[in-house]
Amino acid sequence: MDETNRAKRVISFSPPDITEEEISAVGDALRSGWITTGPRTKRLEKELAAFTHAAGFACLSSATTSLECALRAIGIGPGDEVITSAYTYTASASPIVHVGAKPVLCDCEADGFGIDIDALPQLITDKTKAIIPVDLGGRMVDYDHLFDVLNQERDHWHPSNDIERCYDRIMVISDSAHSLGACYKGKPSGSVADFSTFSFHAVKNFTTAEGGGLAWRDAGFDNDAFYHQIMLLSLHGQDKDALAKNKPGAWEYDVKFPGWKCNMTEMQAALGLVQLKRYPSLLARRRDMVDHYQRRLADAPVTLVHHFDNVNQSSGHLMLTNVSGFDRQACNRVIIAMAEAGVATNVHYKPLPLLTAYHDLGFRVEDYPNAYARFSNEITLPLHTLLTDEDIDYICDCYIRAIASESASSAHHSC
Repeated sequence: MDETNRAKRVISFSPPDITEEEISAVGDALRSGWITTGPRTKRLEKELAAFTHAAGFACLSSATTSLECALRAIGIGPGDEVITSAYTYTASASPIVHVGAKPVLCDCEADGFGIDIDALPQLITDKTKAIIPVDLGGRMVDYDHLFDVLNQERDHWHPSNDIERCYDRIMVISDSAHSLGACYKGKPSGSVADFSTFSFHAVKNFTTAEGGGLAWRDAGFDNDAFYHQIMLLSLHGQDKDALAKNKPGAWEYDVKFPGWKCNMTEMQAALGLVQLKRYPSLLARRRDMVDHYQRRLADAPVTLVHHFDNVNQSSGHLMLTNVSGFDRQACNRVIIAMAEAGVATNVHYKPLPLLTAYHDLGFRVEDYPNAYARFSNEITLPLHTLLTDEDIDYICDCYIRAIASESASSAHHSC
């Protein structure tokens, strides 16, 4: 038995980093007797607005419901088109379908994971109301370039309601599920796009177990009124939440429209408030881990996502890698070898046209060659703040060995 097998570790892909402080805070929320949306949720919204430099912030049940609420509050629906990346998870596109609009997919860039901004003019029509770029892995897309392209396409912008008339170009609703804490040219995620949607799912850098949020910039509309509209959407269309109705004599309420139910609970907010206090140190640790990976894999036949440079300061959410010269089958064998060594890995993502739901909508992966090329040799390594430096060394050793073994095996079979 070789040294690696004798020293075998078990390394999970992305467990939550939860301390006794979070556990105690959740217990306090439970003991308070107020467990649905309440004062902790409202406090978390204010703290996240300050953290992201957003004009407003609403905490909801997920990034997916945050995106859907944004689309509905803006007024996007049947007859409208919304463009998003073909290289993303379904949650970037499914809300477009939920509101009755038409999803339009754009290929990703040839040398990265972001949406191909230069390809957008070919997809924009007079029906296009929004672009949903995806900050994949925590690295924000080139928003200045995106806004420049959209400014050049102003002839296609036809606003049809008061919110849309606050803009003189197609709107940008960022899928920022991965990028809380990231910065683009010194501006935090949440203050760059017109609207930004965040995920606080259990596998994210910052977690409330489930949950998410919507941030927005000043654009000339009434921020308080917009926030109230998001609250209506998230609570059946009811004009008072439980906290407001709890005031003496304040039982009376109205339902403005048949809404949905996607509010955040006090237990989630209690968890989030502690996580946010810890978050700067968690982000710093993630940067150290990214640097460690880059040093250890510098000579390996892999390309790593570029998390940090003079323009982009990533949240360091995912360690995305592409293995040079490998196809999907070879990468799958490497994933199995890593699992046998005790290391859980993942793939981010299958391009949407490879999924039945989007194939059935008429999308074909052949139309998105960059997305397929990225997917074909992508392997995501563990990147979470419970990892030690020794864990990363072990992961890299296993990864280099698995790639070498697969290369040797492929060379043997080709002879």
